[in-house]
Amino acid sequence: MAGTDGMPAARIVTACMVVIGNEVLSGRTRDANLAWIAPRLNQIGVRLQEARVIPDIEAIIVETVRAVRGRFDYVFTSGGIGPTHDDITADAMAKAFEVEIDIDPRARERLEGHYAPGELNPARLRMARIPAGAALIDNPVSKAPGFRLANVYVMAGVPLIFQAMFESIRHELVGGIPLLSRSIGAEIAESKLADPLRRLQESYPAVEMGSYPFFRGGRAGCSIVLRSTDPALLAVTGEAVKEMMRSQGAEPYEADAA
Repeated sequence: MAGTDGMPAARIVTACMVVIGNEVLSGRTRDANLAWIAPRLNQIGVRLQEARVIPDIEAIIVETVRAVRGRFDYVFTSGGIGPTHDDITADAMAKAFEVEIDIDPRARERLEGHYAPGELNPARLRMARIPAGAALIDNPVSKAPGFRLANVYVMAGVPLIFQAMFESIRHELVGGIPLLSRSIGAEIAESKLADPLRRLQESYPAVEMGSYPFFRGGRAGCSIVLRSTDPALLAVTGEAVKEMMRSQGAEPYEADAA
């Protein structure tokens, strides 16, 4: 498929995030990994299009992974690869891909180099159980590796370790054109912008437009967030949004993109 300049159009590269953990669903633990990975994926041209939060139940993990790995270019999971009995993600991944799972010599070697003699007990050794055929993901923090099966990257739930693991595989991710964002705010009721914003969206269908109301310092306002892969188009629509706000009696300002 060619673009308007005759060059091949860049393919949209997509991703799904699967957050695994009863503690997240119960509210005891607040997930931080989704908010962290989304902008970093966008920087390399990978669009996070879906996120799921699921419990530590093997059948649900298997079903979810099988459902999403064929729909997205990349799947990233967090959680469930620690040393305790409820860390079942590795076993579920092996079942999802219909492969065996056992102590991986490469993973064991990393753990043996990290722990003092005698400290690599059976619980810690569980973290060396890797599905057959998986590539290891480096863990510079605590050495227990994550792993990749096809396009599914299985990483730890602890934010510091998740981030370190992602940085170790970031170089191998191939993206398309990054999706750029621009946010324009004004102290104006969202309802006053509804109709003019709808008309503006109809005029610029290639630009994603979102409306986000806020309440700060006792004053209500609204931010319009624009997203596009075309910086020139983003600039044009940004000025159009500002003019729209001024026509409704509000003075626009640039805000942080959402």
